[in-house]
Amino acid sequence: MTTDDLKDFLDEKAELYNSKSFIENDPIQIPHRFSLKQDIEISGFLAATISWGNRKAIIKDAEKMLDFMEGEPFAFVKNFEENDLKTLDNKSIHRTFSGEDFAEFLRNLQRLYTSHESLEDFFLLQDGEQNFYHSLARFRQAFLGENMHRSHKHVSSTYKNSSAKRLMMFLRWMVRRDNKGVDFGIWQRINPANLSIPLDVHTGNISRKLNIIQRKQNDWKTVEEMDLVLRKLNPQDPAVYDFALFGLGVSGDFK
Repeated sequence: MTTDDLKDFLDEKAELYNSKSFIENDPIQIPHRFSLKQDIEISGFLAATISWGNRKAIIKDAEKMLDFMEGEPFAFVKNFEENDLKTLDNKSIHRTFSGEDFAEFLRNLQRLYTSHESLEDFFLLQDGEQNFYHSLARFRQAFLGENMHRSHKHVSSTYKNSSAKRLMMFLRWMVRRDNKGVDFGIWQRINPANLSIPLDVHTGNISRKLNIIQRKQNDWKTVEEMDLVLRKLNPQDPAVYDFALFGLGVSGDFK
């Protein structure tokens, strides 16, 4: 397949899957229940954090967190007191993400929002940076703080060569802007051209079948290998191809 053929193919599939019908069966439906920027950020970040495994289970378990926050994520994060978290001690949220982990995430979010209006502040690129390798590490440090709680394992480290799939997915949701109604595009200070594909089993397997990547591991080095190809196909919006690659992987349309 030539480069032009690959671009035509991926553009066609991205157009097919990047539609409002995508929302119904995807964790992105969780932040779509809100209109306030901070509600979208918080619910999106929490839903992305538990986005591994069965998508129906992810959505159901994200709803547990919304219910605990009484359907008002930002108001809850701003105003909760420590006693409000006690019922989470022995609660199960999603697989290895426990109630204790959720409680620590809420503490961390409250700390960040005490001094900043938006989580976007913690993901901004610095001069000379073309991807989120350093940005995600800075966010991780700011979010986890000095207390190395057990929940740190749920915030991926690019410095340990993680693909940071869930954080990259959260970034796609917040940063990408088009007229399709799936991604929010509410973070205006981050350029979509710097986004990378959230690399998981689906996007990785399809990318190998299309010879976009050669590496067998789903790690940060592979994310950068994908960037080399996808940013040539669409320099302004390379992450749009997440819809094509993920959609093909989930649907089984591409064998």
